[in-house]
Amino acid sequence: MMILETQDKNRQMVKILNEWDPIGCGYGMYDPEIAGVLHAVYNLDSQHELAIRIQAVYEHSFEEIIPYESCLLVAKSLLAVKSMGNCSI
Repeated sequence: MMILETQDKNRQMVKILNEWDPIGCGYGMYDPEIAGVLHAVYNLDSQHELAIRIQAVYEHSFEEIIPYESCLLVAKSLLAVKSMGNCSI
C-alpha cells in the first residue's frame, strides 16, 4: 500500500475545495480560504469541528453562511484524504 506524502494529500484537498466552489466564484478563486481550511484539517480530527471551522472561514471572507451539511460533506472528504496511508498493520 502506497503512503501518500503530505504534498500529495494537500494537492488532493486543494482540488476538493476548489471543485466544491460553495460561493460560485469559480475554480481557483479561494486560495486564502483554502489555506485556512488546510490549516484546520491538520489541527482537527472531528468532522463536526472541521465543518464548523470551514463554515467560519468562508463566512469571514464572503459574509455568507454556507449550509452546515455542505461543510460537513467536505470535512468528511478532507479528513478521509488526511487519514490515507496513516494505518499501520
